[in-house]
Amino acid sequence: MAVGDIHGDFDAFVAILQQSGIIDAEQRWSGGRATLVQTGDIVDRGSKSRQAMDLLMSLEKQASKAGGRVVALLGNHEMMNMIGDLRYVSSADYATYADEKSEKRRRSAHRSYVESRSPRAEDARQAPSVAVTVTEQQWMDAHPPGFIEQREAFSPEGKYGRWLRTKAAVFQESGVVFLHGGISAKVASMDLDQINERVRSEIRAFDVYMKDLVDHRVALPFYTFTEIASAASSALHERSKPLERDQEDRFLEVLKRVVDMGSWLTINQDGPLWFRGFAQWTGEEGAKQVAAIARAFRAAHFVAGHSVQPDGRIHKRFGGKVFLIDTGMLSSFFPGGRASALEIAGGKFTAIYQDKREVLFNRATAGAPAP
Repeated sequence: MAVGDIHGDFDAFVAILQQSGIIDAEQRWSGGRATLVQTGDIVDRGSKSRQAMDLLMSLEKQASKAGGRVVALLGNHEMMNMIGDLRYVSSADYATYADEKSEKRRRSAHRSYVESRSPRAEDARQAPSVAVTVTEQQWMDAHPPGFIEQREAFSPEGKYGRWLRTKAAVFQESGVVFLHGGISAKVASMDLDQINERVRSEIRAFDVYMKDLVDHRVALPFYTFTEIASAASSALHERSKPLERDQEDRFLEVLKRVVDMGSWLTINQDGPLWFRGFAQWTGEEGAKQVAAIARAFRAAHFVAGHSVQPDGRIHKRFGGKVFLIDTGMLSSFFPGGRASALEIAGGKFTAIYQDKREVLFNRATAGAPAP
């Protein structure tokens, strides 16, 4: 069973899991020995991302005890939240992280921000953090209640940050490859283990670089990705006094790598979390590309989210080799969208909606070779 992008629509997610028989009325695992794969983008846009993550974390444990399995994969939006790209986090979502001490934390964070923009001239380690001056009210508007707590929660030590850092980008079972985006020529020469290790290594590198930036007072822990990049760029070009030579050389290399993060597999549009070729390739072009990728990965089928299907239906492409399962679950944001799940059993691929089931592909009748 596979479910695509949730985007904070916890209620729709619960409804489709219940419709699929994966959870019961009390939201507990009822799928027995089944495998549930969630292909990423649990978070952003909607207001209940945290509840959706909590449910998946709980179901992982329950499924394991029942002999089943829950596989939560990384999507581009999980990666964005880990590195501070918060363009799509709603104020309502931030609010779910707030508590009675949030205002005090916000005020303290703002003071730290102001202090970081007024470095002491004699402090060799400190560099201007961001290029744009903002008023206190503008800063507060950009950092609503729950913002600081959300950043902590997605940090390497935070509840969701720790959990997400254990997740893979791609998963294969019984000849079916599951992932969020797609496989581009940039990664087609890598095997699945190499792709997953590359993604994990880039996340580890970001965490190390971020700690260095904070330790050198170039960034603050709650900085957004834009602020991090700006701070690193400024520090790279405006450092006023060198440190000890070996320390300086090492940190300058860190700054250069942070500035160059746009080329990373986890951030680049050709990476497995972002690539949309499965949805955008023409029939002729895609048939050739997918056939070659399938041979390389010894896979019969690919299941991907990320690219919203405009009619709210799961689609198969390239003779059933690719299934696109992002049907715009957050219908308040995606007009015409709805929750869906893809059931895979005995070579049969069945789309499940809240009002019907539809067989999309049957390997037995299609004559497709087993992987």
